[in-house]
Amino acid sequence: MKNNFNSLTDDSSRNFLILLKSILVGTTAGLAAVIFRKTLTYAEKASFLLYEYIKDNKTLIPILVVGLCVAGYFIGYLVSKNSMISGSGVPQVKGIMLGYFKGRKSWFHTLILKFIGGSIAILGGLSLGREGPSIQIGASIGEGIGNKMAKDRMERKILIASGASAGLAAAFNAPLAGVIFALEEIFKYFSPTILLATMSAAVTADFISKTVFGLEPIFNFAISESIPLTSYGLLIILGFILGIMGAFYNYVLIKTQQCYQKSKMFSVKLRPMIPLLFAGVLGILFPVVLGGGHRILEELTPENGVKMLLLIFVIKFLFSMVSFGSGAPGGIFFPLLILGGTIGAIFAKIMIIYFGYDESFFNNFIILAMAGYFTAIVRAPITGIVLIMEMTGSFSHMLSLSIVVITANVVADLVRSQPIYDNLLRNLIEKEMPTENRESSRKIIVEMLVSHGSQLENKQVKMIKWPRKTLLVNVKRGEDEMLPKGETELKAGDYLHILTDCNNEWKTREKLEEMNAHL
Repeated sequence: MKNNFNSLTDDSSRNFLILLKSILVGTTAGLAAVIFRKTLTYAEKASFLLYEYIKDNKTLIPILVVGLCVAGYFIGYLVSKNSMISGSGVPQVKGIMLGYFKGRKSWFHTLILKFIGGSIAILGGLSLGREGPSIQIGASIGEGIGNKMAKDRMERKILIASGASAGLAAAFNAPLAGVIFALEEIFKYFSPTILLATMSAAVTADFISKTVFGLEPIFNFAISESIPLTSYGLLIILGFILGIMGAFYNYVLIKTQQCYQKSKMFSVKLRPMIPLLFAGVLGILFPVVLGGGHRILEELTPENGVKMLLLIFVIKFLFSMVSFGSGAPGGIFFPLLILGGTIGAIFAKIMIIYFGYDESFFNNFIILAMAGYFTAIVRAPITGIVLIMEMTGSFSHMLSLSIVVITANVVADLVRSQPIYDNLLRNLIEKEMPTENRESSRKIIVEMLVSHGSQLENKQVKMIKWPRKTLLVNVKRGEDEMLPKGETELKAGDYLHILTDCNNEWKTREKLEEMNAHL
């Protein structure tokens, strides 16, 4: 029986081998993500040209409707064949890392169908992003390489996370954000080995991406100077607005997804037809909201009025809900950043018109709002800050970004809004769980870091009520390892290695997270 018990031994030679494997994952995932990004770029351009042509030749509208219905049915068919390709792919990657989805299709099947489905969705004009699929494509490649080269389950998971990190890095030219995302959102704890692996993969993928797309940042906003300290009160107000709006985004997205799932009229195969038909209408009447949102960036200028910016935001918001809720393959990262930037533009415009604020700070508010809105929705504040700094190519906004991000995060917590990827994962589990209730004879090691102020800190092993079907087999404190006894007292910073069966892994992780929560 092969398991990840070998992960208890963390020597330098093993780390070096993981480094080499991560570089291989980063190279392969980076190439795949670059090809996917290039494909979507052409698909989005073709989409705008198509709708512009139809607008000038309205007699072709019936043919367009038939084509969109066929494309929607084909996307739905792909999703029905492999449910793992629906949506962004980030919840699926998180689920795999947590031990869910044992009976899923192969990594290669997921990769190919995600690539095809995501490309068709963007060609049709759906309001979806490339980053989620890029993360899943990278993670799939990491899983494939891990299946062949990893020595144990833990190492395979590290390679999956490395692939996810590489995918995000290549999608956004943001290697640090890829690393932080893997630590903050996927693993949710820090480990030197994981950091080494994800950073190696992300930097490798970013090098490949920059070789193809150049060194220019994704968002090329002209920033003349930073917001003065005397105006930081505005940042708290902006953060509050973003926190509320982010919670509203999460609520509407989950409700939209539930409406699709409860609909008896539209099966999985028919659901993508709905947003594609909406795309057909918008492509003729209001094409700026199509695709990920690159065209909207051109509209975020001081010359546009508040009403126009509000109109763009409302239509893009509703179109994003309809697009993603249908289950079509595509991410929410880029569209939500665009929505956040639009909120920032509206906020800045109001400050300029009604409060006499300096127009030169217009772009500053766009950048700050992107990070705050992302944080309120995803609940990954460090990723939000690093991602925006890398995507804008400016590192002079650290303090102002932090204030907006912290405020947005706190407000979203206060209104009890759950992180969007956790909610989406929970919905996926409800559909997949009936096939995962059997107990497995295969065992796996779950690793966890004892947090400061948690229920486990300064507790003896025998005083802790451990989850069922688990066994604490090792405690690593710094460079020292110890075989746990009943009198062993756990300290903050200890790495715990807990044995459980494979099918019970997700339950064990959920229970351990509850136990490791701050008092």
